[in-house]
Amino acid sequence: MKIGIPSIACGNFASVLNIVARSGGKATVLDRPGQLLECTKVILPGVGAFDHGMRSLNEGGWTPVLHEFAITQQRPILGICLGMQLMCSGSEEGVLPGLGWIQAKVRRFQLPQESSLKVPHMGWNTIKVCRPNPLLATDEGEQRFYFVHSYHAVCSDENDVIASTWHGSDVTAAFARGNVMGAQFHPEKSHRFGLALMRRFVELPC
Repeated sequence: MKIGIPSIACGNFASVLNIVARSGGKATVLDRPGQLLECTKVILPGVGAFDHGMRSLNEGGWTPVLHEFAITQQRPILGICLGMQLMCSGSEEGVLPGLGWIQAKVRRFQLPQESSLKVPHMGWNTIKVCRPNPLLATDEGEQRFYFVHSYHAVCSDENDVIASTWHGSDVTAAFARGNVMGAQFHPEKSHRFGLALMRRFVELPC
């Protein structure tokens, strides 16, 4: 089983490679889009701005091969942080269209002026698992993950949301539609909870 990580300009590769290895898997950073189709699964990590991420995918030739991998061949793919947001239709942060695999718009946090909460939403927060899903256990009690983001996905279909977190309101912490999965938090920075999530992804049947 080979897990591929596209070498886009906004990736966070070292820590993702490490957590995959600790989860019993083997991941490789890919230099060329054609290598994607040699993989059984893909992780799309990312940090930074939405348009920068989409431009990196488009100009690097990754976009059509990712569509082939995820939509035509329906192989498992996990987006992390910006990687999750790129799976959506678009973002208020930019003007470029997203991959469009999940019908969702990425919106900036709008907090009341009197709120003590800050943007970005940064640090540890608990999640609420909404339904059975491939990534998160429904019977583990409190699960905590590390977040760093100013924008969050608002899904058109609430059935796509598999977990939420509270930051002024319930916001999407993770989504899944078939083989397409995304986590707004950083599993690679989330200790045992992140390790458990990644192990579930590594062990998913292809």
